[in-house]
Amino acid sequence: MTRLSITINGQPHGPTDVRDDLSMNDFLREYLGMTGTKFGCGAAQCLSCAVIVDNPDGTSYTSPTCVTSAVSFDGKAIRTVEGHAKDGELSALQKAFIAHFAFQCGYCTAGFLNEGQVLLERLAKTPVNRAELEQTVADALDGHLCRCTGYVKYHEAVRDVILADAKRYLVANQ
Repeated sequence: MTRLSITINGQPHGPTDVRDDLSMNDFLREYLGMTGTKFGCGAAQCLSCAVIVDNPDGTSYTSPTCVTSAVSFDGKAIRTVEGHAKDGELSALQKAFIAHFAFQCGYCTAGFLNEGQVLLERLAKTPVNRAELEQTVADALDGHLCRCTGYVKYHEAVRDVILADAKRYLVANQ
């Protein structure tokens, strides 16, 4: 048993005693009742289970939770799919996913949503040229698997959020 303290969606949790072999996915679902993070392949290959890990320097990245122990997240701050909406209002990315019907069964949606959010945050700090946008979105979403083949719709939704706020995410034309 190991004591786990973690911040999830801005809320501290713990210290809680957890088994050393407990996956983060199981901790979220079984200990906290947070069922938005899905268990897909169980091998960190589909990334349906990806959550956002926030670094102290303000950067973030996604991490799988199905094969990663909960205790490896001790002391960290993470965001799950449940943390995107604020005060009952969906985020721009969530709204774009709905507008594009960028999901069918919805199983992989949390991972795509978290990856898209990390991309938006990165582009807000380091914008790209419009000519690089399609490849930037494709590279960011690469590795996430959708068994229903919703890739194009996910890509379009992320791209449209970026284009809707081009001054924030894209380098101004010179």
